[in-house]
Amino acid sequence: MNNKLETISNLFDGKEIRSIWDSEKEEYYFSVVDIIDVLAEPKEPRKYWNDLKRKLQNEGSELSEKIGQLKMKSLKDGKMYNTDTLDTVGIFRLIESIPSPKAEPFKVWLANLGSEKIDEVFDPSKGIDQMIDFYLKKGYTLEWIEARIKAIIDRKKLTKVWKDGGITEQKEYAILTNEIYKEWSGMTASEYKSYKEIRKENLRDNMSRLEVILTDLGEAATEELAKEHKPKGLEANKKIAKLGGHAAKSARDDLEKNLGRTVITSNNNLNYRYIDDNKKIENK
Repeated sequence: MNNKLETISNLFDGKEIRSIWDSEKEEYYFSVVDIIDVLAEPKEPRKYWNDLKRKLQNEGSELSEKIGQLKMKSLKDGKMYNTDTLDTVGIFRLIESIPSPKAEPFKVWLANLGSEKIDEVFDPSKGIDQMIDFYLKKGYTLEWIEARIKAIIDRKKLTKVWKDGGITEQKEYAILTNEIYKEWSGMTASEYKSYKEIRKENLRDNMSRLEVILTDLGEAATEELAKEHKPKGLEANKKIAKLGGHAAKSARDDLEKNLGRTVITSNNNLNYRYIDDNKKIENK
């Protein structure tokens, strides 16, 4: 894989696009001027961007509201300057606003993505087939994929039960999920990701089959316990989530006793790794 961030891999002909990783939001932010420079190739990228930004603001574009400023090291003098940035979604929307021949392939690609989503509305199985094909191309086994799909379904069942118990905020779902993780693995989701040295990547996509199964067991147990005890509110649901996680921990302890080794691994399924604080990556 090329030494570029996977979120925009192979898009910019190997030219450097400065980026910053926000570990709290689990999101990358990219330099807008760098992308303007590559796609539009203007004589003065900053002036080009200022004119485009003004145009977007005058048109009332929501994109202009998404622009943030972060300090980035200049490619010219190495000093740190406030730089306009956008997240991955914002960058794709920016590409759609750039009248440049080099931007056209990206616009076609984005249009095709939209077309695929429309097709899935009429035939949902297409989305499932694409997901399976994607995992197979990444090197996952059919057994792993089967466990992963089952875990996705069980997760949907659990969040429905939580909603019935008065859980509506995303942060509450995250808190309850962490209760399950902490109980069976000893780590929160973010700590687990750090242990596996991943960032924006999906944690469960970087688990072994056994880790996926244990996570699923914790959530399935929590779902059954919640249906039985009908907890209301966050605190009551936290107690149930901990009990569900404990069911997975008991299974883990028994399995590890017989295996003679831990089932939690720092291995991930990436074909690249992060090598420094500048968010560079390299092939494994």
